Amino acid sequence: MEHFQYPGILHGVSSQSLLHPPLQGASEVSEEGVEDDDDDFDWEIEQSPYKEVSESALNVQGHYGFGGLRSGVFQRLQDEFSDVIDLKDPDFTPPAERRQKRLAAEMAKFDPDHYLADYFEDEAVEQILKYNPWWTDTYSEMLTILGKSQEQEDHAALVSFSAEEKYQLRKFVHKSYLLDKRAHRQVYYSLIDILLAYCYETRVSEGEKNVESAWNIRKLSSTLCWFETWTNVHEVLVSFGRRVLCYPLYRHFKLVMKAYRDTIMILQLGKSAVLKCLLDIHKIFQESDPAYILNDLYISDYCVWIQKAKSRKLAALAKTLREVSLTKAQLGLEVEELEAAALLVQEEEAAMEAAHCVSVPQTSSSSSEASDVEDSDSTTSSESEDSASEQEELKNSESETVNSLQGPFLEESSALLIDDGAVCRNSAILKSDVRQGKPLISSQALGGFGPLVEELGEQLKTTVQISRPKGSVAENLCCVQDKDDW
Repeated sequence: MEHFQYPGILHGVSSQSLLHPPLQGASEVSEEGVEDDDDDFDWEIEQSPYKEVSESALNVQGHYGFGGLRSGVFQRLQDEFSDVIDLKDPDFTPPAERRQKRLAAEMAKFDPDHYLADYFEDEAVEQILKYNPWWTDTYSEMLTILGKSQEQEDHAALVSFSAEEKYQLRKFVHKSYLLDKRAHRQVYYSLIDILLAYCYETRVSEGEKNVESAWNIRKLSSTLCWFETWTNVHEVLVSFGRRVLCYPLYRHFKLVMKAYRDTIMILQLGKSAVLKCLLDIHKIFQESDPAYILNDLYISDYCVWIQKAKSRKLAALAKTLREVSLTKAQLGLEVEELEAAALLVQEEEAAMEAAHCVSVPQTSSSSSEASDVEDSDSTTSSESEDSASEQEELKNSESETVNSLQGPFLEESSALLIDDGAVCRNSAILKSDVRQGKPLISSQALGGFGPLVEELGEQLKTTVQISRPKGSVAENLCCVQDKDDW
């Protein structure tokens, strides 16, 4: 795309070439008009509010548009443009009443929940703040050229215009404006207001225009939305700050201050940079029906007027704006109190959560101790059961040991019971024989084995007596043996 440097004063064509002819009511004079005669304009003196009493007595119609030069427009177009501006019946609403209604509407629109959500969850806002629109690089280049000097001049060569913007400039009607001091100040104040809204929109959209662009600009500018008039620069900044926190998608005070600094950069770059921004606004409104009426009321006239504005006045305006400070408290929305209350709630919730986290381990510890006691009781019970079991097993073992000791000796003793020379008998046979009165050993056997039997009998008697429990069958048998044999 071919670009051109700032073309200076461009002579326009007839109004018939405009897509929407300008509305009637603008006062036109020759180029020798008095619009810029006041070179000693003091921006730092706070102007007293304009009194509408005398004017209302003479003329009941309200004035609006560039320099307050329009009136009566909405008497016939109220239905068509009621969605473009928030002010109802602007032709019959004086400035003081406009402000009262605007402040009331902003207060009713302010949403604490939305504001706090953007305040605490500001990831998207931080991303928006990182975006660099075209004027940031141009401003850095200007500072490099000036050696970071504070002297301000119109740096037209740093700002280029596309062929489309050049063509757009050619379509404006060439005219001059006869403005008194009050109207002259209103033009500069409203310029700040419009640029602030444009800077916000450019940053949040990251330079990509969308269907919400026209809405954002006109909604954030009280000049365009309420036909507001101003008495000083600080009023403009306060109004913009309030509307940023009430209407758009992103409502954060950091965005207010960022748009404020962006506007200072544009003003310091001079009227070529201001004109480039106004042309972009004009294009956005022209493509948004019915927002084009705002071009007819304000933007088209600004595009023509700014080309003849004096650079040193823009520099003085930028200096005044830079020296103005803005705080959250000045917005009148009590956002600082809201933030403090929200932070207090967060701290209380964090403290409760921490206390809960501490109580959970203590409960677990108590449960663990109770479990340990139960385990101890269970262990003690188990040990008692084990001890009883061990005692029972010990008794059984002793019984088995006794039986095991009894077995071989009984077998041995049974083996020694010989009947008729050599047939081994067990204890059952022995008992049977005893009951039947049979002798345990025959006389022949005793004759051959007498001495040996006697010796073994003594040993067997001793052994059986040691290993057999009292009252056992073996003992009874032994007693029977003792009685019968010895």
